[in-house]
Amino acid sequence: MRSLTRLFLFATVASLVGLSTVHVAPAAAVPTWAPAATAPIHPGVQTFTSGAQCTANFVFYSDATVYIGQAAHCASTEANTSTNGCTTNSLPLGTPVQVTGASQPGTLVYSSWITMQALGESDPNICAFNDFALVRLNGSDGTRVNPSVPYWGGPTGVNSSGAALLSRVYSYGNSALRLGLTPLAPKTGVSLGDIGNGWEHEVLTVTPGIPGDSGSAFLDAGGAALGVLSTFAVAPIPLSNGVGDIARELNYMNSHTTLAASLALGTEPFRPDRLLLL
Repeated sequence: MRSLTRLFLFATVASLVGLSTVHVAPAAAVPTWAPAATAPIHPGVQTFTSGAQCTANFVFYSDATVYIGQAAHCASTEANTSTNGCTTNSLPLGTPVQVTGASQPGTLVYSSWITMQALGESDPNICAFNDFALVRLNGSDGTRVNPSVPYWGGPTGVNSSGAALLSRVYSYGNSALRLGLTPLAPKTGVSLGDIGNGWEHEVLTVTPGIPGDSGSAFLDAGGAALGVLSTFAVAPIPLSNGVGDIARELNYMNSHTTLAASLALGTEPFRPDRLLLL
């Protein structure tokens, strides 16, 4: 399992890159989604890339083409400690990805790591925290998808303002290390603030994200898509996680590719009041 594990040593990293120019995917017809209660493909399903197990984050679409997101590092060919997306090798685009609930393998069609390396990206924040990939689902599986985050509902949109210190966050991880114990999949916690000029959000949840949860979705206090689980930290705050900023990651993808994929909004209302069974 190549889910990313990293020690956070909070050094100051300077950057002038932000979201001053936002590249929004053109409007596309929204697909007809399967009912949330019966759809076998949705945020939170497990993905397997050459044996590496991760958790899918959000659903995306471009006209009739449907994608599901995972972390770019899920296709890494190097050790878990190799975390720089501008230098770490990845399996190529076109690699088949097994998506739980799908009748056919999906296809890796975007990796922020591969794109950054092709562009010669050198910004240290982007190299460290831009950790996002898209898997195109087989056309026969497009009608088997619902974009709602299990248990919590949403997403209600894309967060473009970050997560204020101690604001509430919500997630749904599906690591195989939990042995199928679904009560441990949904989790909530608080933001510990942003680093990397907003490219990453530090979070503390009960229970923490663990290897296999990599790539899973994070929602903000209003149910908007906040980010993608990327890292597990043992310092300076043990059991905290790093969450890549989805608005910046989508902006980067839409700036440098022709995929033009849009985030699919959940069909189920966001329910932050739900209780967790731990």
